Amino acid sequence: QVQLAESGGGLVQPGGSLTLSCVASSYIFSHDVMAWYRQAPGKERELVASIITGVSEYYADSVQGRFTISRDNAKNTVYLRMTNLKPEDTAVYHCHVLQRGAFFWGQGIAVTVSS
Repeated sequence: QVQLAESGGGLVQPGGSLTLSCVASSYIFSHDVMAWYRQAPGKERELVASIITGVSEYYADSVQGRFTISRDNAKNTVYLRMTNLKPEDTAVYHCHVLQRGAFFWGQGIAVTVSS
């Protein structure tokens, strides 16, 4: 069982930046998928970005060029650097790990973009 703990959310003005972090409670292999999803009020959860070390990175069209996903396998941590934030980025962001066919989720952390 992998437990995930997100941090780094909060309130930011449009155009601002935030970096989310997610630490896993147990070892994450480099070939495990680590990802960030988000769910805005009244909307379905959507994939924001995902990463497999040395293999691939994926970004949703809505965040391409503004968000960067990265990971530190030695620290079992995945990051999401968010820049040029827009009000439509407001959502609860969830960390996700896919390991050996099993899905694990963090509880989520709120990001609010507002002036």
